[in-house]
Amino acid sequence: MRVDIHGTTIECVTGDIAAQRDMDAVVNAANAWLRPGGGVAGAIHRAAGPGLEREGQPLAPIEPGQAVLTGGHHLPNRFVIHCLGPVYGHDEPAGRLLGACYRNALTRAEEAGIYSVAFPALSTGAFGYPLEDAARIAIQTVLDATPRLDAVGHIRFVLHTEQDRDLYARLLEECTA
Repeated sequence: MRVDIHGTTIECVTGDIAAQRDMDAVVNAANAWLRPGGGVAGAIHRAAGPGLEREGQPLAPIEPGQAVLTGGHHLPNRFVIHCLGPVYGHDEPAGRLLGACYRNALTRAEEAGIYSVAFPALSTGAFGYPLEDAARIAIQTVLDATPRLDAVGHIRFVLHTEQDRDLYARLLEECTA
């Protein structure tokens, strides 16, 4: 699914966040210390190599909702935007913090003049955020940001399964109808 809103292309695909060769930046579902972990963070750190962790150390720790920018190292992307999403049921208000992740990631991208950004489904893995609730927040936050984007012109949601992609695509279609 692909839509154009306020001059920004937004799409939903199934794939590996660490293999988005045509994107300038990927978003890492980071931990507070910007270290390798499981899930998205593990995949990105494995693909990027140890330089990513070294570059991130002076920027850590980050708080839920915060986003910081590093280089992409051995990834096919020039940049990584690290976001610490809320742990569902622990970091409150979870919805506001999750929305802040997407807003702050787009702010970092704008500041760096980044054109294309790929997002995973932040906070939905080990952090336990219900997928549909998280998807609604992600999509609405990105749509709300599009009128103010100058540098960013392409946003991709990279989902782990076809079922997840179909959910995001349905919600994106509902929100833009």
